[in-house]
Amino acid sequence: MKSLRITLPVVLMSTLLLSISTVAFAQADAHKHAATQSDAPKSDAQKSFDRLKTLAGIWHATVTTDPPMKEMGNGAIGDVSLRVTSRGNALVHEMGELAGKDPTKYDHPVTMFYLDNDRLVLTHYCDAGNRPRMAARTSPDGKTLEFDFLDVAGNTQYGHMEHAVFTFIDANHHTEDWTFKMKGDKLMHAHMDLQRVNQQTAAR
Repeated sequence: MKSLRITLPVVLMSTLLLSISTVAFAQADAHKHAATQSDAPKSDAQKSFDRLKTLAGIWHATVTTDPPMKEMGNGAIGDVSLRVTSRGNALVHEMGELAGKDPTKYDHPVTMFYLDNDRLVLTHYCDAGNRPRMAARTSPDGKTLEFDFLDVAGNTQYGHMEHAVFTFIDANHHTEDWTFKMKGDKLMHAHMDLQRVNQQTAAR
């Protein structure tokens, strides 16, 4: 019985030490894996996404449309907000100012940018009631990011967003060109000239 009393704590202690060692090795391996990933060369999609995230902040936009549309005003349309979120895994783009307005009655389209394996993809949550997806391609000089149509979900009876181009001018100035495909495959093009109001203070 005395032997059992001595052996049991030894076995428990050995098991505990083994568990601690296993956890320590697993944590070390995880840190090593993370370091290896951070040291690995970035893909073109990751580089494009990193560049896009530098636009985080509030921007004042002036818009012109072709053909002209009264609803768009062909002038200043207020703020455009870009916000890094989801631990840096997504960028939220919101058009229009809703302060004091009912979001069910005013336009306020939201676009989400994210990495999908080796592609930079956007999903545009349109006021027309659908969700087109587009994939990015970067110009050789890295100053233009162009999004080509992939597919669309939802109701397309009023048309859907078909194409988007982001052009980086400097830290406080960029342009956006959005193309909407209307009924009968007619295209409406909106050019937005954006000047920075402020930067995003923190990623949430």
